[in-house]
Amino acid sequence: MLTRRTALGIAALVPWVSPAWSQDRYPSQPVKLIVPFPAGGPTDLIGRLVARLLQDHLGASVIVENRTGAAGTIGLGALAQSQPDGYTLAISASGALVMLPHLMPKMPFDSVKDFTPLTVITAVPQVLTVRKDLGVKSVSELVAMAKARPGKVSFGTSGHGTSLHLAAELFRLRAGKIDIVHVPYRGVAPALTDLMGGQIDMLFGDIPVMLPQIKAGTIVPLAVTARVRSPVLPDVPTMAEAGVADAEAETIYALLAPAGLPAARLALLHQTLVKALREPDATRVIADQGGILVANSPEESRAYIAAESRKWAEVVRLAEVKMQ
Repeated sequence: MLTRRTALGIAALVPWVSPAWSQDRYPSQPVKLIVPFPAGGPTDLIGRLVARLLQDHLGASVIVENRTGAAGTIGLGALAQSQPDGYTLAISASGALVMLPHLMPKMPFDSVKDFTPLTVITAVPQVLTVRKDLGVKSVSELVAMAKARPGKVSFGTSGHGTSLHLAAELFRLRAGKIDIVHVPYRGVAPALTDLMGGQIDMLFGDIPVMLPQIKAGTIVPLAVTARVRSPVLPDVPTMAEAGVADAEAETIYALLAPAGLPAARLALLHQTLVKALREPDATRVIADQGGILVANSPEESRAYIAAESRKWAEVVRLAEVKMQ
């Protein structure tokens, strides 16, 4: 028979048992996914894909919060200040994560110490294009022209210090420090317009942005900045195949949590997302964006991000890129 003393003893244990039990029931509340860029852009598209996959497979609501500003650093700064409990995550593109830290004197986070990478979701390579009447059909011909006409070949970018600018600087360095002229724009759209109009000679751009004009024949693709050829541009060589080694430039999209995320929750989130990313509908969305599925382990993603950070730090230093 349950005596009063026994009942009181059991009741006394409940406050100590319940918190531990509830912590094991993860997730037991909605998860917030910070997207540090506006709705409708590529980071937002990847973020909403991740939110849907996690929600479908975790059984908890995943709410996307577009916390924009300062080239993505405001949203990532908010993640760095969040509790490492698995209820606040963020999607980051490579610019804010591995490029801006080497360009901005003050950052609201340390990209190595303040985050737990869950996985690199996808890598979207860029494509080097030239205006159709430039008279070159290969990277080797472009490099030869630049060497024969120093300071005369121009390249457009989406802005000073952007990923497209750094990709062009990487190419310039790896091609023998060729003397080409930077023409920065406010975004890739006006740069692409001027490339088609003949005002600039060359332009790096993310494949999904450049693909319609490539298919229309208004610009000429010379190489993709990936280790393997793009499925949507199978006849376009990689930079290495075109004769310029170590010139890969990919926009990586990673899922991050604050530093200190418990191992069990890290494992659950990683396993759930990676499995879902390999489903046909997810791989189709990524392929439509010109992306290559990565879906690596937390350890591999940390090493991947660190290697990208070192590479772009070297480019910024050697090219003497300064924020303006």
